[in-house]
Amino acid sequence: MGPQPGSRPGRQRGPQRPAAGGFAGALGAAVAAAYAATLPPSVPGGDSGELITAAYELGVAHPPGYPLFTLLAKLVIGLFPFGSIAYRVNLLCGLLGATAASLLYYTVFRLSGSYAGGILAAGVFSFSRLTWQWSISAEVFSLNNLFVGLLMALTVHFEEAATAKERSKISKVGAFCCGLSLCNQHTIVLYVLCIVLWVLFQLFKGKAKSEAGSSMREILLSQVTHMKAELSLAVPALAIVAWLRTAMQAKQEKSSMIWLFTGMLYIYSFFFAWRANLDITKPLFMGVVERFWMQSNAVVAVLAGLGLASLVSVGNTVLENNRVLQCVEWLSAAALVTSQIYANYSICDQSRNYVVDKFARNLLSSMPPDAIILLRGDLTGNSLRYLHYCEGMRPDVTLVDQEMMTYEWYLPKMAKHLPGVSFPGRRWNPVEGILPDGALTFNLHHFLKVNKHKEAFACIGLNEGDSTWRRSYSLWPWGSCDKLVSSGTIFNPGEWLHLTRSIYNWTEDYGRFDPSSWEAVANEEMWQARMKTAFFIFDLAETANVSADIKSQLYTFAYNSYKEIINSHKNHPVNWHKNYAIACERMLRLHKMDVDPEVLLSETVKHFLLYTEKAEDDPQRADILQAVKHLKKELQRLRKMKKNLKRQAV
Repeated sequence: MGPQPGSRPGRQRGPQRPAAGGFAGALGAAVAAAYAATLPPSVPGGDSGELITAAYELGVAHPPGYPLFTLLAKLVIGLFPFGSIAYRVNLLCGLLGATAASLLYYTVFRLSGSYAGGILAAGVFSFSRLTWQWSISAEVFSLNNLFVGLLMALTVHFEEAATAKERSKISKVGAFCCGLSLCNQHTIVLYVLCIVLWVLFQLFKGKAKSEAGSSMREILLSQVTHMKAELSLAVPALAIVAWLRTAMQAKQEKSSMIWLFTGMLYIYSFFFAWRANLDITKPLFMGVVERFWMQSNAVVAVLAGLGLASLVSVGNTVLENNRVLQCVEWLSAAALVTSQIYANYSICDQSRNYVVDKFARNLLSSMPPDAIILLRGDLTGNSLRYLHYCEGMRPDVTLVDQEMMTYEWYLPKMAKHLPGVSFPGRRWNPVEGILPDGALTFNLHHFLKVNKHKEAFACIGLNEGDSTWRRSYSLWPWGSCDKLVSSGTIFNPGEWLHLTRSIYNWTEDYGRFDPSSWEAVANEEMWQARMKTAFFIFDLAETANVSADIKSQLYTFAYNSYKEIINSHKNHPVNWHKNYAIACERMLRLHKMDVDPEVLLSETVKHFLLYTEKAEDDPQRADILQAVKHLKKELQRLRKMKKNLKRQAV
């Protein structure tokens, strides 16, 4: 019998081994188990707090809003009866990441028939540090990885379809999934574009046959370097093998799939490198950028699995299906996946990570009753909102996001839920007036004035675009935050030092976290908070228009506070050395009788030198070293003078 109408003669379906589906499920379960064992028990850093809170309240997260993730997270919060709200959403993301692993395995297996190749692709991707780290946090990236795997699996299924009717059905399902994927992470649009054009071409070609018969360069280089580190050198090498074999045998079955995946990889990588506008030399910004490289890594992992299968296929042709090659194939895949787990498990194990949670709890606990907290930035804004709204911590305080107050929908919504807070307009704007749409604007000074019955705090910092608060207010340090105090209030340095000395209960060692992590940012904020009041008092002594006696008192308070803090912590931020050295130098100028000038000089020299050893990139380093030479001479002269005085006394 001839082929059925609409069928495509010569086209073969992928491997039909009955255990393939079960193997994909087992692999996904293994990845899910590893992810579940390493989940953070509470709110992580970054956008997690905001995304969890948006899901809990069925609100809207930052653009593009992530409606699909929000709805899924809301469903999970209600269905899962265990763990904190944050843990439930973290678990959802781990399960989504495990599903992505199953889909990558399925894609490689359907294209190559290689179990080992599929395990290699899924394993090296899922257990790379980057993927693991962002698959166990309440972020949108694991859902994006799932869609990457799903779209690749659907394209394979489309390519294998035997009839035009089946292809049409798969293309409609794929179109729906493409649209659904765009309800999450918008970067996937570049993959969607490639797939849509390829599918349209294939459909058109099928019909024709039926009828006829830091700069862009820096980011790209960083991505390549990162890929080798994340996936190991062997994985990109295997991907290259897949490309080379496809290029040499252009007419091999399903070669168009490999070229499609390759095109997706190149278009996405070049476009993202072109549009990325962050300085990746800074660890935190590198951490922000590298998350978007997971989308490329997923394709490279699939190509690597196909490359391994290609090598074994060539070997079988030469050696006539030697069983040794099958053992080598399995051992290679197992070795690469095991090395990923071994290298990254301890790094990605977040099962005891409460750092961001403790950071937010410390900030909220330090606030007086009924305070207004003006939030700024992801770390404070998202983590405090999570604890306040989702876990009900400190219901008496009011959280107001500075950036969100510029959105036309935010204040009308907030005003309904915060009857004790007055908003003297519909939008925050440094220039008060009426906008073209009729909205009345207000500045920060006006907002503070109408809410003067409440204590107000800025966490962390105030928007630089609105300095109107300076008319009537000053910022006094309050740990990592600042208190907005009426300008007429008299500052008592001793009282304020006592009030803020033990404002937080922070026990994390300095420098123990990866510099690109939110944990490192939280830890840095908490450590710098210890020195913040002393620095504020020193700055007052330097800049305030006060009498010489008051200046002397301020310098003395700052010096004693610096000294106490420095001596209490062996390992601390490097800038503390510089601050303390300058404070000692200022005390020398005061010629106070109760402080030994030799001690001050030696401390100045010692801590300036410690600072220059650790801060080699400081543009003032050469000037500081020049000053140290002069101070050393002064110290030698002072010691010599003391010796002469002792001899004369004898």
